[in-house]
Amino acid sequence: MRQAPLVERLLRRERAITAAALGVLCALAWFYLLNGAGFGAGAWPSHPAAGAMAGMDMAGMDMGGGAEMHPPAWSAGFWALSAGMWWTMMVAMMVPSAAPTILLYGQVQRRASARGQTAGLAPIGVFAGGYLLVWLGFSLLAVLAQWALQRNGLISPAGMASQSRWLSASVLIGAGLYQLSPLQNACLSHCRSPAGFLSRHWQAGPWGALRLGVLHGAYCVGCCWMLMALLFVGGVMNLAWVAGLTLLVIAEKLLPGGRWVGRACGAALLVWGVAAAIRP
Repeated sequence: MRQAPLVERLLRRERAITAAALGVLCALAWFYLLNGAGFGAGAWPSHPAAGAMAGMDMAGMDMGGGAEMHPPAWSAGFWALSAGMWWTMMVAMMVPSAAPTILLYGQVQRRASARGQTAGLAPIGVFAGGYLLVWLGFSLLAVLAQWALQRNGLISPAGMASQSRWLSASVLIGAGLYQLSPLQNACLSHCRSPAGFLSRHWQAGPWGALRLGVLHGAYCVGCCWMLMALLFVGGVMNLAWVAGLTLLVIAEKLLPGGRWVGRACGAALLVWGVAAAIRP
């Protein structure tokens, strides 16, 4: 019996290969986060928390004998490092819940190829790349928000967590209300129905695949952006919060009762936010 060519055998195992590649991508993202996301000793002097006292000059002193601490400006390197940290977190948090859609896209491609319909096909990487590109855009906006909150003293420089009960209450209540909103539910519907999403928005060719990935990423951002804002409450680099939000996103998108998980979460966030606002 003639042995199938290597390329043919690889195509048969493409689903397993894609799943393994996504698993490796998530594992690398988590490994990077667990090792500090690049914020080692060499990065911290540029961080607004590091060396703040040493960097103070007469402009940072008040005339009453006290000291007013002004965070130094972020360097270009620190902006880039922060953007990389956010994007890595988004990969670690969002790729597991997006995996079914990515794998289904590959299955559609394989079936079309098996029928000889090779025209207009594009690699899975193009679709996945469009998806991750949207989360890169979100990460850049998140870094800008982090800079603004830190500059105004609303989040701590080192832990990047809220140090204002009004900020915490606002984000918690906002996230709770959004979890219960029709817009969040509409975006979640697209994320929970990969087959419906692909059949409704399918376009052939590399540009079509890229557009499809971008559109899927946009729906995922629409579904989860307020949950990601909760990182400013618990700490951007608090990996317990990152892991908890990852599990919540997976449950909301993939479990049969995921919609009710999201609504229960929304109600709990509302209660938590009100409690944070009224506490002494």
